[in-house]
Amino acid sequence: MSAKHLASCLFCKIIKGEIPSYKLIETELSFSFLDIGPLSKGHALVIPKYHAEKLHMLPDEYLADAMPIAKKIAIAQGVENYNILQNNGRIAHQVVDHVHFHVIPKPSDSAEEGLVIGWPTQTLEKEELVRIYEEIKNKL
Repeated sequence: MSAKHLASCLFCKIIKGEIPSYKLIETELSFSFLDIGPLSKGHALVIPKYHAEKLHMLPDEYLADAMPIAKKIAIAQGVENYNILQNNGRIAHQVVDHVHFHVIPKPSDSAEEGLVIGWPTQTLEKEELVRIYEEIKNKL
């Protein structure tokens, strides 16, 4: 599948070299670089060379290419703890409308660096959980 770009997209401009970046790894399908607004030292981004706003719009071969790159970057960052983050849509905290994966080192148990999140778990009755399971399973 040939790459799809959007002329006004910040990440498409970085891929094409119209905006400079601190490139880490580039393949036929992916491009990775340091985030210039990092949450911690070494925070990097892996972006597909195909413009898709959300994950479900991205062809699978681009996903298959991106994760080994994220893994290599995580190893190179040299920290034991890290987050791989991918957001879809504004209310899910996506700022740039081009699928991208953050590789964020978490060097310490501190709110000062790295990703800091809450995890508001919910308690569901078994019947509700089964209903949700069946609904999703039937769509797969």
